[in-house]
Amino acid sequence: MYLQTPLLLGIIMALVNVWIYLVSIQAGIILTVFVLIYLVIIICMMVFSRPSLNAELISFATEYGQIQRQLLKELELPHALLDESGKIIWMNRAFEKLGDKERFMKKNLVAIFPQVKKEEFPGEDETKEKEVSYEDKDYQLIMKRIGLRDMALLSDMSDTGKYDGYLIAIYLYDRTALKLALEEVDNQSLVVGLIYVDNYEETLESVEDVHQSLLAAFIDRQVNQYVNALDGIVRKTEKDKYLMILRKSALKQAEEDRFRLLEDVKSIELDNKMMVTLSIGIGLDGYTYAQNSVFARNAIDLALGRGGDQAVVKSREEISYYGGKTQQKESNTRVRVRVMAQALQEIISTKDRIFVMGHRNPDMDCFGAAVGVRCACTNLAKKCHIVLDGVTPSLQQLVDHYKENADYTEDAILTGRQALELADGNAVVVVVDVNRPTITECPELLKQCKTIVVLDHHRAGKDAVENTTLSYVQPSASSACEMVAEILQYINNGIKFKGNVADCLYAGIVMDTQSFTSKTNVRTFEAAAYLRRNGADVTKVRKMFREDAVDYKAKAETVHRMEVYRKYFAISSCSSEGLKSPTVVAAQAANDLLNINGIKASFVMTDYQGKIYISGRSIDEVNVQIIMEKLGGGGHLNMAGAQLEDTTIEAAIIVLKSTLDTMIQKGEL
Repeated sequence: MYLQTPLLLGIIMALVNVWIYLVSIQAGIILTVFVLIYLVIIICMMVFSRPSLNAELISFATEYGQIQRQLLKELELPHALLDESGKIIWMNRAFEKLGDKERFMKKNLVAIFPQVKKEEFPGEDETKEKEVSYEDKDYQLIMKRIGLRDMALLSDMSDTGKYDGYLIAIYLYDRTALKLALEEVDNQSLVVGLIYVDNYEETLESVEDVHQSLLAAFIDRQVNQYVNALDGIVRKTEKDKYLMILRKSALKQAEEDRFRLLEDVKSIELDNKMMVTLSIGIGLDGYTYAQNSVFARNAIDLALGRGGDQAVVKSREEISYYGGKTQQKESNTRVRVRVMAQALQEIISTKDRIFVMGHRNPDMDCFGAAVGVRCACTNLAKKCHIVLDGVTPSLQQLVDHYKENADYTEDAILTGRQALELADGNAVVVVVDVNRPTITECPELLKQCKTIVVLDHHRAGKDAVENTTLSYVQPSASSACEMVAEILQYINNGIKFKGNVADCLYAGIVMDTQSFTSKTNVRTFEAAAYLRRNGADVTKVRKMFREDAVDYKAKAETVHRMEVYRKYFAISSCSSEGLKSPTVVAAQAANDLLNINGIKASFVMTDYQGKIYISGRSIDEVNVQIIMEKLGGGGHLNMAGAQLEDTTIEAAIIVLKSTLDTMIQKGEL
C-alpha cells in the first residue's frame, strides 16, 4: 500500500488533467507533461526500489526474530514447549541446566514431574499452575496453551511440521528458598495444648495418704520434663490439668515419638494399684491464637470422649489420633450419671414430642436403648416415637416381643419419613448407640430438630454429632442399654416398668457383652440386677439369641477358611448367600475366632447390599478401633467395624493387610 499510493494519486491527477483541458488548453498541456514525468518516476521506483525495500524489511524482521529467539534462549527463567501429548520439543538453556538436554528432549512432562497429571494440562485460553519438585528443589509450574503460528520464530524446534493443533508453553519458577522460609515461619507458629490426668482422684485413692502428695509430684515432674525437652512452656491450671505452649516444630517431634508422655506416666509406681493415664488435646493452624485454643479444647473433649489415654491433634483440615491402646477404667461414682439423668429429664419435660433413633441396621443394643428412653418419656407423660425404617431378621423377634407391652401404641415406632412430617421446632431427637450423624437411621431429622441429645458408648470420632444440647458418651460402658438402665434409676426417683421393656434392655447388654464375657464391669452387673428386679426374663432373652442351622453352618465355614496373618491376626470371609443377617453372622464368627490360642485380633468380611462389611474384634492386646478408623469406620477398643464400597472381599483383605503393615511399622500397634 505504501508503494501503490503514489501511483493511485497519479491516476487521479490524470483525471483532473482532463477537467483542466476544458478550462485552459495551455494549462492542460503543462499538467499533462507533469503527470507523465510523475508516472514515469513512480513506475521506475516501483520496479527498481521495491526489491531492495523488501530485502531491508526481511533483513530487519530476521534480525528482530534472531534477537527475540536469543532472548528466549538466554532467558534465566526455565522455559520449554510441549506438544499436545506433553512431550518436550524445545527448551531454553535455563531449562537445560536443570538436567540434560538429551535427557529432557522428547520426554513427557509427566515422567519428569510425577506430580503433574495429563488431565491437568491447560485447555484453550487456560493457564494452569502446579507445585512440583525436581532434584531437591521446589518449583511453581505455569502451563499455557498457544498456537503453532505464534512459534514460527523458534526455528530450532524439532518436528513442528507434524503438529497442526497447539503447543503448551511451560515456565518454572524456583520456589525452594521461599518454601524454606515459609516452612521456618510455620515451624515457629504457636501450638496450644491441654493435658488432663484421666484418673487423678482414683489413682490418689489407691495409694496411702502419706504418698498422695508424692504421687502428684511425680506426675508433675513427668509432664514438666517432657514439655521442657520440647522447648515448650507448661503451667498447671488445676490439680489434674495443664496448659502447654509449643512451637509447631516441637509438635512434629512429639508426633514422631507418638507422644511418649502417654507411656511415661504409666511407669509411675508408688504402691498405686491403678495406672496413671493422660489425655492430651492439641490445637494448631488456626487463623488466630484464640482459634488454636478452641481447637485444643475440642481436641481434649474428643480425647476424653474416646476413652482417654491418648493424644488428639486438631487443625483446620484434619484430626490425628495417637495412643488409645488401653481400655478405659470405669468410674465407680455415679455422680455424672445422676447429673445426666436430671439434665435429660429437664429437656424431655420442656418438649412436646421426642424422637429416639439409633444407627442404620439396628441391633438389640440400639433398639433396647431406644425402648428405655421411650419408657422414660412415657413416665414423664411425653409423646415419644422410635424411628425405625427397617427391622433386620435378627432384631424382629425382640421388636415383636416389645409390641406385646401394654404401653405400646401404633405410633410408637415410625419410619424416618413419618418422623420428619411430625418434627417441629419444639421437638427433641435422642440419638442412642451411635455418635456419627451419617450412619443414623434418619440424618435429616438431626437438621430439622434444634434440640439433640446423644447417649452412646462408642468412642467419639472426628465426625461426631455437632451442636448437641446434651452429650453423654461413655466408652467405659459395656452398652448403650447399660447407660440407659442407669439413667432410668435417677428419673422421677427411679422408674418402674414392665418386663417387656426390661427384656429389651437386658437383651442389649447380653448382646454387646457376649453374655457378660466382654467389656463387663461392676456397673454392668448392677444395671443387669436392676433390670432383673424389674422383671427381665433371662430364659426368654436367651431364646432370642438362638441361631438358625444355616447361620451356624456359615459361621463354622467362616472359621474354617480363616487365615492367620503376622502370627496374631485372624482374617476370614463370610458368605452372605442364604443368610438373613450376614453382618451379624460375621460379627459372631469374629468373636469365635478370638477363642483360638495366640490370636490377638480377628477380622471377618462379608459382602452385603453392595458393600463389604468388616467386623473387627479383640480381647485386650490390640485396639481394633484405630484399625477400623483407618478404613473409615470406628467402634470400641475391642469391638469395631467398617464398610468399604466399590470393592471386593479379596481387595478388602489386601487393604486390611496393608493397613496392619503400615500401623505396625509406625508403632501404632
